[in-house]
Amino acid sequence: MKLLKDWFLIGMIAGVVVASIAPDLARSGGVLHIDSLSDWGIFVIFFLHGVGLSTERLKQGLARWPVHLVVQVFTFVVFPIIGVILAVGGHHWLPHDLVLGFLYLCVLPSTVSSSVAMTSLARGNVPASIFNATFSTLIGVFLTPLLVTLLIGQDAGGGSLGSMIGKVATLLLLPFAVGQAVRPFAGAWFARWKPWTNLIDRGVILLLVWGAFSDSVAGGLWSTHGAGTIAITLLVSAAILGLVLTLSRNAARRCGFNTEDEITTVFCGSKKTLASGVPMAKLIFGATPALGVIVLPLMFYHQLQLFVCSVLAQRYARRAIA
Repeated sequence: MKLLKDWFLIGMIAGVVVASIAPDLARSGGVLHIDSLSDWGIFVIFFLHGVGLSTERLKQGLARWPVHLVVQVFTFVVFPIIGVILAVGGHHWLPHDLVLGFLYLCVLPSTVSSSVAMTSLARGNVPASIFNATFSTLIGVFLTPLLVTLLIGQDAGGGSLGSMIGKVATLLLLPFAVGQAVRPFAGAWFARWKPWTNLIDRGVILLLVWGAFSDSVAGGLWSTHGAGTIAITLLVSAAILGLVLTLSRNAARRCGFNTEDEITTVFCGSKKTLASGVPMAKLIFGATPALGVIVLPLMFYHQLQLFVCSVLAQRYARRAIA
């Protein structure tokens, strides 16, 4: 699994490099016509997510409603507030497209796989983590387009709120529901092929990232934004992650949560999903040339959260054993 994650990071870097060198390969209407495959790829990703979700594990975590409330408040209230503060305070020194990217990052739902994996590694409340991450993804189908409309507005370029929700629900929620429907009959078969389904999932995301950056490079990404944009994105992403980790831990302790629930709060409340975020960006922002810059904060934040949270999980695990 670690090797797959390393290859996934290498694949994202390679996608950016190849897009920078030869943008015509994967741009919209380009040689490989990746844009015509993107909708089918998104559908497949969320179908596989639906097949892979255990409904029983979801039900086990339902009872810890105070934890769920705190996590969802962080995901859809605290994060957007941070995004608005950053947009208001940073619009003089941050490129406009990057401001949109950080706002978009802050309105995304949590991620399922890494939240559950980190919670398990840290010996936290795994059923509560499964429920929170899944619930966040499902309501994010509606809340993320709504928050994009409220905070970003016309710059999103994806049409009306109803249009955005319709596109996101059709290509995210519908295949997820189909996957859940076939799980009783085909879940065991898909479980046997899980390494391959994970590979398909990551492969589609890499294609979307490659296509997004190809469109942006063709639209003048590097002539408008230099290496300084990369450095700023990394620093601001790290600052957001550090702030949210601190706030979520303190909130859990003030609420009197035990260590297991604190772990769930910290890991689920601080995560943002790359698996849903990149497809949603494609649906919400369309083929705008700025898409590569808009997803840049999410790409950096994703890697930072994996690294930092794995270190925290190991510390929690050692303390639990002691």
